[in-house]
Amino acid sequence: MKDHKSIKLADYHELSPEQMLEEANAFRERMKTRHSIRAFSDRPVDRSIIAAAIAAAGLSPSGANHQPWHFCAIGSADKKKTLRELAEKEEREFYAGRAGDAWLDALSPLGTDANKPYLEHAPWIIAIFGQRKGGIEEDEVQQNYYVPESVGIAMGVLISALHHAGLCMLTHTPKPMTFLHDLCGRPRNEKPYLLLVVGYPAEDATVPLHALKKKPLEQIASFI
Repeated sequence: MKDHKSIKLADYHELSPEQMLEEANAFRERMKTRHSIRAFSDRPVDRSIIAAAIAAAGLSPSGANHQPWHFCAIGSADKKKTLRELAEKEEREFYAGRAGDAWLDALSPLGTDANKPYLEHAPWIIAIFGQRKGGIEEDEVQQNYYVPESVGIAMGVLISALHHAGLCMLTHTPKPMTFLHDLCGRPRNEKPYLLLVVGYPAEDATVPLHALKKKPLEQIASFI
């Protein structure tokens, strides 16, 4: 194996088994209050909160530690207006037949349609890109590895960090999302993965009953 430099693990703080279980249960209870909503207030959210959550996501594990992600936080009213127009154009085609009946049937319990007003109302929209090429240094152009897996982990950390900070979110994936390259000024070799709508809930925000149905532990895990 090639020689590599390392330092001693110094910031690990061990908890007792009782503390571990308490922390795990507390986190689970906190995450039970995370809901995807589609009605957002236009109340401002300070940029520093969004930046702190993105910085937390940037600490996620990644293939070869290349950190193959870019987060574009959109707060400009003009940019959000343009984003809504472009996304709704794709969504109209999606709901008009591009999706197919099975997909539309799966979405029907959530009450979604082509109208996406939250793309303008919410204070922040975070566009998340995966980078096929890059590396750990700013100007590197290496092959990145496990990009979808790495970006997926980072998105989960970002959602958890924003929820922990007291904000609400919606994951939105208009197809295709290639319009985000020009809107966000990102290179074509980056793949748009997700739009994360972030802000406070509107007073009339609701949660679909269908979205509250979560699979029990016995259905999602096995211990062997």
